[in-house]
Amino acid sequence: MSGNQTSSVSGPGLKRVLGLWALVLYGIILIQPTAPMPLFGAAANLANGHVVVTVLIGMVAMLFTAISYGRMANAYPNAGSAYTYVTREIHPSLGYFVGWGMIFDYVMNPIICVIWISKAAMNIIPEVPFAVYAVAFTILFTAMNLRGIESSARTNAIIAAGLGVVIVLFLGSAIRYLLLNPPAAGAWTKPFYDPQTFSFSAVSAGASLAVLTYIGFDGISTLSEEVHNPRRNILLATVLVCLITGVLASIQVFTAQMVWPGTKFPDQDTAFVYVAGRAGGQWLFHTINFALIIATIGSGSGAHLGASRLLYGMGRDNAIPHKFFASINPRTHVPSKNIILVGAVTLGGAFLLTYPLGAQLLNFGALIAFMGVNVSSFVRNFLRNKHKTFVNFIVPVLGFTVCLYLWLSLGYKAKIAGLCWLSAGVLYGAYRTSWFRRPLQFAKIESDDEKNNQD
Repeated sequence: MSGNQTSSVSGPGLKRVLGLWALVLYGIILIQPTAPMPLFGAAANLANGHVVVTVLIGMVAMLFTAISYGRMANAYPNAGSAYTYVTREIHPSLGYFVGWGMIFDYVMNPIICVIWISKAAMNIIPEVPFAVYAVAFTILFTAMNLRGIESSARTNAIIAAGLGVVIVLFLGSAIRYLLLNPPAAGAWTKPFYDPQTFSFSAVSAGASLAVLTYIGFDGISTLSEEVHNPRRNILLATVLVCLITGVLASIQVFTAQMVWPGTKFPDQDTAFVYVAGRAGGQWLFHTINFALIIATIGSGSGAHLGASRLLYGMGRDNAIPHKFFASINPRTHVPSKNIILVGAVTLGGAFLLTYPLGAQLLNFGALIAFMGVNVSSFVRNFLRNKHKTFVNFIVPVLGFTVCLYLWLSLGYKAKIAGLCWLSAGVLYGAYRTSWFRRPLQFAKIESDDEKNNQD
């Protein structure tokens, strides 16, 4: 059957209606403009106060990785994930390994959201214990996703606009506070470099956590079929989102550090809320606290759904047991078994982990995925490309190198737990393949080049 005939009998397709700036706005909404606020206290503690530097280092790493991601999204516009890229470009076994690491990333996200929201809720009603909040928010995430409720683009845009107002309120209050209480002349450079507390190891540890600010930018590639000129705009939007996020995040944490120069807070996990309270008083304390609770509920429920969908995708591809993980509820059309499983893991993790450790565990898996994307881009755009250019060589190499540096800078507890998880994945993969005597079976995903050849 010819291409025209196929088109005539197929159903309606997605319309290419999104321009570059609509895509950039979507990416900023996806990451959330207040992304550095929840991790501010933990990053300040790890980096001895140099939070701005950690955010900027994370931005550099993500900019190179964003270019690699954009290039790979052009090759695989219908399946934008590191799991797919590594499977297709390098080897299915390595793709499985990256996918296994991504499970760690995705499952940790709702855990740290539950931890943070529970701590923030205690700022409002401290008489209710953490355990009650953790159970309540975990049940909320699970129930929302079991009912098939997904946030609409309009709702996300409203939330992002509200968070933008909150940022403006904080910055305005902080500037007023600093005008009324001017810091000493030398204090303005200390967020970037304080000779009394600076150390490369501390800043590296902080940067390995601050990467969390940018998690989610890769979701831009999921709109490839709805974007004008996707080969140009997906790549450009991914880079611009990382750049804009980095600048906004740097301004927020720099201002916060000027208002609260030290690293000792009443509560490390919700430190930014206390900074806001110092800058603007109790009204701003409660405004920021409430706004971040709403934002984190959105992030947490979305992360919960994303984790269940990743498990479904890997189950459908037979990388993990198909019968359980690839099942769909016939009534709600969601992977309900996965949603319940992620809910159970989230609840357990909320009691076993702290926010900083959970965030580092998340980044353990995310950085593995980012390294996989950079290697895939190197293989496709340099090794297999007839026209070998310096840009095609240096961008993925730098992206991989910086991500590897941040990965190695994670805390030892995160690395031990992560390596145990990866080891479990290797053992399971060995079991599934009779100790690697046969390949893992994955669903075939065609690239644009293959589709064009078929047409």
